[in-house]
Amino acid sequence: MRKEFKEFILRGNVIDLAVGLVIGAAFGAIVTSLVQDILMPPIGLLLGNVDFTNMYIVLQTGDPAGPYPSLAVAQEAGAVTWNYGVFIMAIISFLTIAVAIFFVVKTVNRMRRSKEEEPEPDTRDCPFCCTAIPIHASRCPHCTSEVPAQS
Repeated sequence: MRKEFKEFILRGNVIDLAVGLVIGAAFGAIVTSLVQDILMPPIGLLLGNVDFTNMYIVLQTGDPAGPYPSLAVAQEAGAVTWNYGVFIMAIISFLTIAVAIFFVVKTVNRMRRSKEEEPEPDTRDCPFCCTAIPIHASRCPHCTSEVPAQS
C-alpha cells in the first residue's frame, strides 16, 4: 500500500496539479494587491474620492445604531450590510485575472505553434531504392537511377 501511494504521489499529473495550485494562490495574491492597491485608488479618485471597500448599504442596524463611518465599524457593531463595493472590487479582480490568464494562454499557444511548425524537407526518397536523397537531385547517388524532378 505504501508503494502504491508513493507511485500515486510521484505521478506527473499530481505534482503538476500541486505546483499549479501553489502558483495560482500566489498569483491570486498578486492580482488582489494589483486591484486593491494599484487599480482601485485611481478609479475611486476619478469617481470623486470613492473608497469601494466602504460602499455598502445597512440592511439592519447593530448595537450601537448607525450611521457607521466604515464597513468595518458597521460589521463590528453587528449590522447586517449589503457590501456592493466589495462585490465591485471582486468583479474588477476577476476581470484582471481573466485578462492576465488570456495573455499567458496566448503566449503558450504561440510557443506551441512555433514548435509544431516543421521546416520544409530537404530530402526525398528515391522511387527506385527508397534511399533518402537531396530534394533537388536528378540522379540517386546510391542506385544511380535518374530521378524525376521534384515539383
